[in-house]
Amino acid sequence: MSQSDTQTALPRILVVGGGAGGLELATRLGRTLGKKKRAHITLADANMTHIWKPLLHEVAAGSLNSTEDELNYVAQAKWNHFHFQLGAMTGLDRERREITLAAIKDEHGGELIPERQLRYDYLVISVGSNTNDFNTTGAAEHCLFLDTRAQAERFHRLLLNQYMKAQAIEHTPGEPINVAIIGAGATGVELAAELNHAARMLHAYGLDRIRPEDLNINLVEASDRVLPALPERISGPVTETLNDLGVHIHTGSPVKEVTADGLLLANGERIPASLKVWAAGIKAPAFLTRLGLETNRINQLVVTRTLQVPGEPRIFAFGDCAACPTGEEGRTVPPRAQAAHQQASLLAKNFKRMLDGKPLQEYTYKDYGSLISLASFDAVGNLMGNLTGSVMLEGKLARIFYISLYRMHQMALYGLPRTMMLILSDRIGRSTEPRLKLH
Repeated sequence: MSQSDTQTALPRILVVGGGAGGLELATRLGRTLGKKKRAHITLADANMTHIWKPLLHEVAAGSLNSTEDELNYVAQAKWNHFHFQLGAMTGLDRERREITLAAIKDEHGGELIPERQLRYDYLVISVGSNTNDFNTTGAAEHCLFLDTRAQAERFHRLLLNQYMKAQAIEHTPGEPINVAIIGAGATGVELAAELNHAARMLHAYGLDRIRPEDLNINLVEASDRVLPALPERISGPVTETLNDLGVHIHTGSPVKEVTADGLLLANGERIPASLKVWAAGIKAPAFLTRLGLETNRINQLVVTRTLQVPGEPRIFAFGDCAACPTGEEGRTVPPRAQAAHQQASLLAKNFKRMLDGKPLQEYTYKDYGSLISLASFDAVGNLMGNLTGSVMLEGKLARIFYISLYRMHQMALYGLPRTMMLILSDRIGRSTEPRLKLH
């Protein structure tokens, strides 16, 4: 029997979506079931590389060089005993147990790889989420979004263009660059702080025709406070820090309309802005509603506590694209990175249990708290545990715990030795490279 025949005889586990959860799951399954030849593991994604989505606001501000922190799926597959297929999922045939991947086009629009089908015995959908603009007039036309690395890099280029233009021609002193961030959740708050930090760094590097205080940052939130999904004792210190940084906070009124030159709020207030970022709300990709599976109002696939689609025991979904019940009436697991990590860990165990003929375990969401980083200025949050209860953190200690979240993600993907080498490499890089990406 050939190697290919052996592979097709193995149970085929197909993971669609290489975000934090999907990539962690494929890596765990590859290291266990794939390495031991108990299953054939495949990861499919529309991109060639992975970057941790909570870092995209740093890419947008230029605090993080995305080319240094990205992970190549082909290499990760090679190192961890799974396979990678490039392509975006567009269809599902449940009877034939196969998905359709869209054609891949080259830079000139020509077809590089035709549309194709991938077979599976078990399918896991983990395609994440996109920003939800709630069909606000003008938002899609005039706002930037931070769902992908390309979008974050585009925002950074547009910001730099403003600075380069001001540096090359006569710039009126005190003339502001107006930025509006819609949504004061974690992404919006952290982006506001990173942009303030970027303004100071750009001035320090000699782009001094625009003073740091001339980057006029407006943070807009429909609720009555920033970070409305987190405890009020966290939003209080964050608000104080943002005020100290000169960020203009507008709460209590949603955006009614977005125009080329600014925002119109429902309360009648107008906010001028040449750069507008929409960071409020999430929804799962629209193609999920066309698969013949049950979805909710924000396109999430409805799943059971075992993360299986009802009536489809061979199809699983988790992370931001799935609506998993918490056990409390009408409540589902929040779309947070820690939930996707927990679910990936459970699914890795459950697939082994399934192949061993054991029943699947149910997922129970465990909230370990929230941490918000305000660039180099501050960090605040709370940690929750069985022994400690809820512990409030601020300052350097909170910053250390915040950074550790990313290191834990790297540990899951690379293991301890390589993660330690990455930490060392990062420290060396800080002394030899600009602290801000300048191109």
